Amino acid sequence: MNKTWLIIQREFKTRVRKKSFIIMTILGPILSAALFILPAYLATLPEDTRTIMVLDEPILMDFDKGKEDVKFRYLPPDQFDLDRAKDFFSKQEDYAFLYIPTSTNPDPDVIGRNVILFSKGDVNMGVENYVENILEKYIQREKMKAQGVDPAILAQTKTNVKLRTVNMDEGGETASLAPVKMGIGYIAGFLIYLFVFVYGAQVMRGVIEEKTSRIVEVMISSVKPFQLMAGKIFGLAAVALTQFLIWVIFGIGLYLVAVHFILGNEIDAANVASQGMMTPDNDNMIFSIINTIDAINFPYIIGCFIFYFLFGYLLYAAMFAAIGSAVDKESDTQQFMFPVSLPLIAAIIVLIRALDNPDGSIAFWFSMIPLTSPIVMMARVPFNIPIWELALSMSILIASFIFMTWLAGRIYRTGILMYGKKPTFRELLKWISYKK
Repeated sequence: MNKTWLIIQREFKTRVRKKSFIIMTILGPILSAALFILPAYLATLPEDTRTIMVLDEPILMDFDKGKEDVKFRYLPPDQFDLDRAKDFFSKQEDYAFLYIPTSTNPDPDVIGRNVILFSKGDVNMGVENYVENILEKYIQREKMKAQGVDPAILAQTKTNVKLRTVNMDEGGETASLAPVKMGIGYIAGFLIYLFVFVYGAQVMRGVIEEKTSRIVEVMISSVKPFQLMAGKIFGLAAVALTQFLIWVIFGIGLYLVAVHFILGNEIDAANVASQGMMTPDNDNMIFSIINTIDAINFPYIIGCFIFYFLFGYLLYAAMFAAIGSAVDKESDTQQFMFPVSLPLIAAIIVLIRALDNPDGSIAFWFSMIPLTSPIVMMARVPFNIPIWELALSMSILIASFIFMTWLAGRIYRTGILMYGKKPTFRELLKWISYKK
């Protein structure tokens, strides 16, 4: 046990002193935030305006109110026919040319079937959908007029409904936080998927490097192969956990600072309002976000995340270590990586289904299967699943980790000293059955 502890210390100190660890620990939260913030920011940027030339009747004018980056330029139908308009369009810089044959047949259904959008290249899907939406509104209006229905009266009957959902449980009635819980579950599951792949691959590469450099032969003379494997796995687990805890502390600190400044500004606004200068907004969106965050049981979720992150990593790290011991170079790992990676990929696919229906049978069974439970269960944890399901999943995962570590250890003790031969799955089974 003392030798295993020494190996854990060696792996931990070696990894945390690397520049790559320090850089990723600092940049990790920034890059993660950018991954979510940047697409939202880019979506708010104005797009280049696309001008669409239109021939025939200007029927789109009443509906052309929704998309700032699309403008319509109408050609007078008494001066242009279709052929002349197409020739004129080919000499212009307009984005597209829309032909609406209303003058030949006023039937709305005929118009819908014969509208043509000409372009000098592929048309953007957003532009195409926008034009279709406008034409559909026009055709719908014309059909209502034909049936004697006033579109203006029908428009007045439209009502927007904002549904407020409330959870009823033993603790009383609370507001439903399903969208927030879905976001937390997805992020937690995806982080486990990412960490397992990154740090599991590091275990595999570390074993291959020590094997090819023959350092392992010196180490085996003083420690048992199983102790060496366990030391590497637990050492890297400590590195990953340390990095994650630093990110959590950083995130909590950032949240507290943000709340301090927000509350400070709101208090100042309230003081000004008390002097009659302004009226505070009781429905402030920022306060709503803070209250929503406070309503989530983060200690419970973080505790479950650490458990599934740790034991999910340990389970897969044992398999990655066994793969690394069985080959001489990383390019030979492909035949073994696919069976190991397949459950992780399946877990990510099921994760989306579990977020939509956390109590469904698919979500339940995949949260019990140990190779997928670390990811799928984190999609269910925010939704307050029964304690017995959580306890059962954790127990199966712990038992599976112990069994997989024993199994991988038997492969590791033989494969770590095998050179020059690319093993098959049948040979791995023989290594497992070898007696000491």
